[in-house]
Amino acid sequence: MVPPVIRRIIARFVFFSGILLMAFGSVSLLETFPGAFRISVVFAFLFVIIGVLYAILALKLNKRSLYLFFAAFFILLGFFLFFFTLKIIPMTFAQVWPFLSVFTGLALFPAGWHRYGKIKIGYMVSSLAFIVLGCLLLIFSFDMVQFTFKKFVLQWWPLILILAGVILVLISLGTKSKPEDVT
Repeated sequence: MVPPVIRRIIARFVFFSGILLMAFGSVSLLETFPGAFRISVVFAFLFVIIGVLYAILALKLNKRSLYLFFAAFFILLGFFLFFFTLKIIPMTFAQVWPFLSVFTGLALFPAGWHRYGKIKIGYMVSSLAFIVLGCLLLIFSFDMVQFTFKKFVLQWWPLILILAGVILVLISLGTKSKPEDVT
């Protein structure tokens, strides 16, 4: 059996080794892409580090699901910025910003799962709403349709009311009281 002090030292060594490997990998990756801006890669790396720190907070403190949400979001954002900076994603930021909504939805799902230990309808609906909103905005930002988002909203605004109603109904189905709770 390994004493707790030795276990903590090993855990810290592994953590800092992981940070150093990420930094070394980022710098090495930067050297393979000569057109990339160095400061942008460092900025993306900082988002990944912030995500890792939030993951540590999720393991160590209360409000774990909140920290897990931020961890997932910042790690996704950091890797996205890596790909964007290195021109692996060959588009402008004006085209790809709706991915932030998709990342929010993707980060909500594990946070809800961790908090309740199962799929909760409130987290699932919110997560899917962010993902669908991001995908809808991506359709307009990639110019996949011939009309603008403004024209879409002006013509199809009742659809927004219908979708809001569907979301509220789904949330209410998930919050029904159990038979033993009714008095």
